[in-house]
Amino acid sequence: MSSAETDPLAATLFAEVFMADQLARNVVSRALPKGMEISHFSVLNLLAHINEERTPAQLAEALHVTRGAMTNTLAKLEWAGHVHIRPDWDDARRKWVSLSPSGRRARDAALASLMPIIGGIVRDLGPDKVRATLPVLRELRARLEEN
Repeated sequence: MSSAETDPLAATLFAEVFMADQLARNVVSRALPKGMEISHFSVLNLLAHINEERTPAQLAEALHVTRGAMTNTLAKLEWAGHVHIRPDWDDARRKWVSLSPSGRRARDAALASLMPIIGGIVRDLGPDKVRATLPVLRELRARLEEN
């Protein structure tokens, strides 16, 4: 395929990815409990999944956001009592973040409100079609992470 043939394909792929991202964010935002933002849910969900402390820098890298954005999100989560932030006893410049019991409950409540919506979309599309799409999306994500 020449570049003239692939450019419209690339443009169409990214237009669909961007639109799906925007629509998914809207659906998720509406389903989250009052006061919870997608960034908050993302941090709580990651901490619940790994079940270990992480530094703010590690969280920022894992979620592909700036350290400043992560600092802001963590400050809001700490104020809400959803995370514990403690100093690193070996390196005073570093902090460690862990999920609090309140944070786990908030994450679980958010998942409970999201799952019926997400599950319905998967059911409507068909699980086989979704399974077939996942490898392509994962490869696309991996290629984007390389850049």
